[in-house]
Amino acid sequence: MTETLYSGRFEEGLAPAAKAYSYTLRQDLALVHYDIRVNQVHAQLLERAGILSSDESETLQSTLADLDDAFAVNPEELLGDDEDIHACIERLVTERCGELGKKIHSGKSRNDQVITDARMYCKTELKGLKKKVRGVIRQLLVLAEENIEVVFPGFTHFQVAQPVLFSHHCLAYVAMLERDLLRLDQAYVSSDVCPLGSAALAGNSYGLDRDWACQALDFARLSENSMDAVSDRDFLMETLSAISLCMLHLSRLAEELVLWSSDLIGFVSLGEDYSTGSSIMPQKKNPDIAELLRGKTAKTSANVMAMQQLIKSLPLAYNRDLQEDKPLVYESVAILSGSLTCMTGMLASLQINQDAISAVFAKGYSLATELADYLVKKGLPFRDCHRICAEIVRYAIEQQKPLEALSLEEFQSKCGDITEDVFSVLTLDAALAVKSVYGGTAPEQVRFQLKRLKEVYL
Repeated sequence: MTETLYSGRFEEGLAPAAKAYSYTLRQDLALVHYDIRVNQVHAQLLERAGILSSDESETLQSTLADLDDAFAVNPEELLGDDEDIHACIERLVTERCGELGKKIHSGKSRNDQVITDARMYCKTELKGLKKKVRGVIRQLLVLAEENIEVVFPGFTHFQVAQPVLFSHHCLAYVAMLERDLLRLDQAYVSSDVCPLGSAALAGNSYGLDRDWACQALDFARLSENSMDAVSDRDFLMETLSAISLCMLHLSRLAEELVLWSSDLIGFVSLGEDYSTGSSIMPQKKNPDIAELLRGKTAKTSANVMAMQQLIKSLPLAYNRDLQEDKPLVYESVAILSGSLTCMTGMLASLQINQDAISAVFAKGYSLATELADYLVKKGLPFRDCHRICAEIVRYAIEQQKPLEALSLEEFQSKCGDITEDVFSVLTLDAALAVKSVYGGTAPEQVRFQLKRLKEVYL
């Protein structure tokens, strides 16, 4: 039987099918450098506790450093028939250090080792994701500033509602992504806890200096309970949840890019480097990258549910079910990372089609609410104003005229309170300017928000 970490208890090895079903070595490669670092710190802990001599500790740390370099160059050369990356590292250390290598696991379980690795992985990846979120924010700010004068149709129910600045629309996504940054920050805080020294579930028996280990591994604080430490996956859940919400926001933006770039709407065009053609229709220019982003969002949402179901009924402390947790995070991290990179590129390639946007306002009635507000300021109850304006819009549709093209006589036939000054209200510029409240779409408010955001992100 091939020797394993627990061979002494068993006379026979795992069946080939059971090995294939349970071994995780290759998927664990995402943790290899963290695993090596944890082993180095653990060797120092054993030295500080008098379990290892300083020479033994130095030998182990040097060997582990060499392995770290080797894995960075050619990991396949180092992998064997190992159950997981922890068993692989221990085997490699023992091959190089002989009997000394067998001491490295003293006072440490794979239970506290793997969760320490996972927390370090999350901290690194969350930092990287935050950087990429900020990259999308910066590109949205650039897009907003470059098109600061562009008036854009705001929609509700995907029907033209009221005019807004295109830059205001861009900043709406910035607001979403800023919340995503807060959630990624919170996931980082939850990940920044050191469980090393908890061993299998009860704590270690060697008096290892956990405070020192916490500092050496750059964690903010220690786990408080050894049983919780080895079974806690809340930080992974928070990471998956933060990723899923960020992907939902990106998916909403991707959907708008798909709609806006269609021939039916044509508000924008996307660069050819983020579009593809058709295998049969030569004229096609498909927004495939945006569509793929929408599709990949489903996986990140599913991974949140998968993690919930994985941990919902587990008794304390560690259970092998938890082996299935990390691949969910690896996948979601990779999806969000790639999606953020592609979204930044798509936004940089985006070109505005002013003619198509103007055509919407020419045939729409997006200024109807301005007329209702105009009448309210004349002293009429809003509900009466709403009814009057609805009748005027219906009349304009029947006459096939834009609202602002009606004559004063036509307006007054519906409401005698309307006077000549109504025409100064029924313009796009006036509709924007009057929304001068904090967070509104008035140019002065949008410029104020843009200035504030640029100070943070540019």
